[in-house]
Amino acid sequence: MRARIILGSLAALAAASPALAQDPAPAPMGPATAIVVSGPEVGVAAPDFTAPWADKAGIGSGEEPFSLKALKGQVVVLAFYPRDFTSGCTAEMRTFADRYDAMFGGAVLVGISVDSLETHVRFAESLGLPFKLLSDPKQRIAAKYGAKGDGYNRRVVYVIGKDGKVAWREMQFNATDPKGYDRLQAAIASARGTS
Repeated sequence: MRARIILGSLAALAAASPALAQDPAPAPMGPATAIVVSGPEVGVAAPDFTAPWADKAGIGSGEEPFSLKALKGQVVVLAFYPRDFTSGCTAEMRTFADRYDAMFGGAVLVGISVDSLETHVRFAESLGLPFKLLSDPKQRIAAKYGAKGDGYNRRVVYVIGKDGKVAWREMQFNATDPKGYDRLQAAIASARGTS
């Protein structure tokens, strides 16, 4: 797996570069910290998981939890996002709903955040979302897919092919960039074999 390292302190850089170390009294910055952001690469089997879900009709009680393994043979889109009712997440989910038939026709789309099922119902109802929202409060699923943030999910999107392998991913999906949605739509069409 490829990992991107984000350094949380410049102290290590200053020590490594004489030009940066010339300041006679640098402010203390604490120890260097790193956050590893990774997830399954394209061509790798998507990690299986199950999770409770809700949609605009209510909590999926009485039905089985969402299971990725159960959808093998179908194209699945996993859209990790930070929180219900925030501006960026509302824009993203509204765009998914507006372009649902054209973009996702024949594919299964699920949104995944740390929000409760009750909050998901209200959010899905407010936007008329035609897809399920999964609740991952402990970020176990997000951790498997490199989408775990500090108490919330990062905005990450995966397309899982019919064979259960990652067909496409965007580790920093931009909810306000129309080109991101175009790339996602092309990836879904390719995974469906209709491109």
